[in-house]
Amino acid sequence: MWTKTWRWLLPAIALSLLLGACQPANQPARLVFAVAQAPVNLDPRYATDAASERINRLIYQRLVEFDSTSQAVPGLATWQMLDAQHYRFQLASDTVFHDGQPLSAMDVKASYDSLLQLTDSPHTAEFKHIRQMTVVDSKTIDFELSRPDPHFAARLILGILPARLIAVGHDFGHAPVGSGPFKLDHWQSSLQLERVRDGLKVRFEEVKDPNVRVLKLKRGEADLIQGDLPPELVKYLQKQPNIQVKTGVGANYSYLGLNVQADFLRDVRVRQAIAYAIDTQAIIDKVMVNHSRQATAIFPPEHYAGNARLQPYAYQPALAKQLLQSAGVQLPLTLTYKTSTDPQRVRLATILQAQMQAAGIDLQIKSLDWGTFFADVQKGNFQLYGLTWVGIKTPEIYSKVFSSGNVPPQGFNRGRYDDKLLDQLLEKQDWPAATSRLHAQLPVIPLWYEGQFVAYRHTIEAYQPSSDGNLDGLAQVVFKPIEDH
Repeated sequence: MWTKTWRWLLPAIALSLLLGACQPANQPARLVFAVAQAPVNLDPRYATDAASERINRLIYQRLVEFDSTSQAVPGLATWQMLDAQHYRFQLASDTVFHDGQPLSAMDVKASYDSLLQLTDSPHTAEFKHIRQMTVVDSKTIDFELSRPDPHFAARLILGILPARLIAVGHDFGHAPVGSGPFKLDHWQSSLQLERVRDGLKVRFEEVKDPNVRVLKLKRGEADLIQGDLPPELVKYLQKQPNIQVKTGVGANYSYLGLNVQADFLRDVRVRQAIAYAIDTQAIIDKVMVNHSRQATAIFPPEHYAGNARLQPYAYQPALAKQLLQSAGVQLPLTLTYKTSTDPQRVRLATILQAQMQAAGIDLQIKSLDWGTFFADVQKGNFQLYGLTWVGIKTPEIYSKVFSSGNVPPQGFNRGRYDDKLLDQLLEKQDWPAATSRLHAQLPVIPLWYEGQFVAYRHTIEAYQPSSDGNLDGLAQVVFKPIEDH
């Protein structure tokens, strides 16, 4: 059943490509990046969806970045910890915003001040322990905390905004102004950015259907695609003479979200039964791209806060059924699973539905347009849903996602999980113990770390995929538009 769904698609693609090959198309004057999901909000104080976060990395700069092992390294600034509750950051000397104005310590203070004043941002709660910010001079800012935080520097990944625009209530969500390698060119039917150093324009064209994205790439209507394709289409692209495909290990974490306040899901035995009812490795083998791996926690084992001792839940539908019966559940247990209308997401939902039947779970799939789906997730209007965390670097994400005090809009505890023991472990930042507790209690069910790939035409050079799927490679990409003959 794994390949049947796609058998009719690949011949259709081949026929369409044959017809399209008879119609030579000129390369566009700009680099066209076909994406599965357009960004929603380009204000870094509010953005939470993956598409927006990735674009924001191109538009804004942050005080802190991360190396290959996810350790904090200087971004806009270097820093020193003067004592356990006092950090000093020193800005680089020549950073300017896209409108030509210099970026100063006052802009840093205004950015974090504005975030702390918000009541509807999920990022605010993480910085509540900032007691005071002091601008020492134009390039130096001090952060004084209400409690010791040895990992404070790693938290400072908010894109810095111009203080003068914050003061007048500028709409950064739709008209971003930052200091990153790209600036906004226009945002009408599609988002278009311009690379600051040389004027290269990059248009991000939303193409939800993966087959259409492949066709656009093949026919020269797009120059670059990244992620969000089933393995059959990746393998197809690898055979095309004018397409280059690069793959690599990924760190983005896909999971099954649970509303632990919903009927039945309050019982840990039911949550464990769902985990035992999923054959994660079979899904990876059959419908995921190369280098995808089973997940046991938000971070993979190689991360400095990873937990290599955790083992994935094995596929044991008989055990799952026993757990459900011991919890007093009358079988079949009917659960509703919400997902987006993305074809790959729907396909995965269908596989989960088929696997869970053997465990006595009747999974009802409800696919919604992205905006409606994500709004339901944020509001807690779900029993189960599927999403992926992208670009997560610091273990404080565990507090954001699972602390009882971080229910939206203050944080990302969308399943309304409340566990006092876990709260204590998170407060102590005991990540091994916290991840072990989460693995046993399963407020969410880990699925996999997605392998990464990028596919591009001969117009593209010097682009590398990243483990978290970010778009940083666009800052160095070489684009050489050439007419096809």
